[in-house]
Amino acid sequence: MTPTRTRKRLIVATGMATSAALLLTACSGGGAPSTTSTGGGGGGGGNSGYTFAMITHETPGDTFWDRIKAGAQQAAKDTGATLKYSSDPEASKQAVLIQNAIDSKVDGIATTLVTPDALIPTIKKAVDAGIPVDTFNSGLDFFQKAGALTHFASNEKLAGQQAGKRAAAAGATKILCTIQQTGSVALEDRCAGVKDSFPNTENLQVNGADDAAVTSAVQAKLTQDSSINWVITLGAPQALDTVKAAQTAGVTVKIGTFDTNPDAAQAVSDGKIEWFIDQQPYLQGYMAVTQLYLFKKNGNILGGGQAVLTGPSFVDKANIAQVLPFIKQNTR
Repeated sequence: MTPTRTRKRLIVATGMATSAALLLTACSGGGAPSTTSTGGGGGGGGNSGYTFAMITHETPGDTFWDRIKAGAQQAAKDTGATLKYSSDPEASKQAVLIQNAIDSKVDGIATTLVTPDALIPTIKKAVDAGIPVDTFNSGLDFFQKAGALTHFASNEKLAGQQAGKRAAAAGATKILCTIQQTGSVALEDRCAGVKDSFPNTENLQVNGADDAAVTSAVQAKLTQDSSINWVITLGAPQALDTVKAAQTAGVTVKIGTFDTNPDAAQAVSDGKIEWFIDQQPYLQGYMAVTQLYLFKKNGNILGGGQAVLTGPSFVDKANIAQVLPFIKQNTR
């Protein structure tokens, strides 16, 4: 697909997201220290006059969020809306960004729910003020409590369970599951799902904002425990760090990961990473903005009271060629 869409493509994309709810069903971290940024887009589909705020827990430097933003920006263009994007990986600061959006009287808010307890009180303030809210990426089990219209995401625990089963079928004896952001319910669900399917799984907390620290921590663990023959990471940067760690430690392990970026996708194609679990971040960003537009314009709500699932699906050597071009152009 190309970055430019017509209103017809908007209707098609909406139908695709509804269909995604029938699938088996965020979050990622890595890169540099936190920042807050604001971007805008609008006009491609006429001028609806709406202004929507998107607030995430993005860690700057993690290219996963580039696709979330690309989808949101395209949806803003297609609906003739203005998009205000901001982010902070710290829950208290993300809550402040949501409050700022309320104070600026935006027409709708799309936010991640990575730390529900810290964010729900502020989200409820938006709903009480008459501002529609939808959530995406993280917080699948909490969006109804927050009063959100719907939620666009993958089922993280189910994805973890499937990952554990695939590793077991591929000869896993012990799995190391890395968690790169403390307190993230989505990341905890992923490793919990892996452990459900494969009990001999050990979690390792790493600092997702420092790739060198991740490499060192994983290398040390692999050197210390020779029984580990599989590593499942929860973000593409950590998967690439693990490739380096295993090479430096001189050990052979198989690596699977949640989420991807162009380098990790290429590593799957090259056989350095076994697979990645795709949650379609572009689609999450696109539909989060589109849902707000459709609700404001027509009162439409997707999902029938349930989350709209955008994953999980596995991408490995058998199907990487189909999706790699879209990953490289930032639309998958």
